[in-house]
Amino acid sequence: MTGRRSLAVISGGLRQPSSTRLLADRLTAATVAALEERGLAVDVHVVEPRAHAHDIVNHLLTGFPPGPLRPSIDAVVGADGVIAVTPIFSGSYSGLFKSFVDVLEDGALAGMPVLIGATGGTARHSLALEHAMRPLFAYQRAIVLPTSVYAAPEDWATGTPGGSTGTTAAGAEPGAPLGALADRIARAGRELAEQVALRERPPAADPFALSTSFERLLAGD
Repeated sequence: MTGRRSLAVISGGLRQPSSTRLLADRLTAATVAALEERGLAVDVHVVEPRAHAHDIVNHLLTGFPPGPLRPSIDAVVGADGVIAVTPIFSGSYSGLFKSFVDVLEDGALAGMPVLIGATGGTARHSLALEHAMRPLFAYQRAIVLPTSVYAAPEDWATGTPGGSTGTTAAGAEPGAPLGALADRIARAGRELAEQVALRERPPAADPFALSTSFERLLAGD
């Protein structure tokens, strides 16, 4: 199998550096590696809503995306697969992350393979993936993969961006996923790669193509 695929990564972290971006990067690396094993090259576009915060609000208020926001929306809608990672606040996704999803047109993610992930200050928030993130993308008619990935501070080696300190494992690099988290990232990446590899996108619609013939128009059909 040869060819190219595109991957859009929505990283909803609000700080820099961000453990949310760290998890998004790890999931991306696992997916890209699995696709390359299948002989597929990958184009990755990372979208950070924090960089478009004002434009997202303007879009919600006016119904039109400002210029800088449009390429990020197009990258997500035009991808062969999406990785979506958010920090968990008050038991759910962040408001800015949700606002970015809200500006996507209805049906834009229909049939899209989506890998969901989240980070939080405690493992007790992990169920937010199932009661908040999964329904959000299911409502968008996306194909949400079975394996979701949650990372708490203790899931990382010491030196996680953002100031969190996890458990140090022998030979583990700073900020590396530990044990079960590393296994879950690898499994999720393989699941997304499988769906992306099988995905056949319809040809882009010609905006100037006629939806009917002149004969039918003249006949009043």
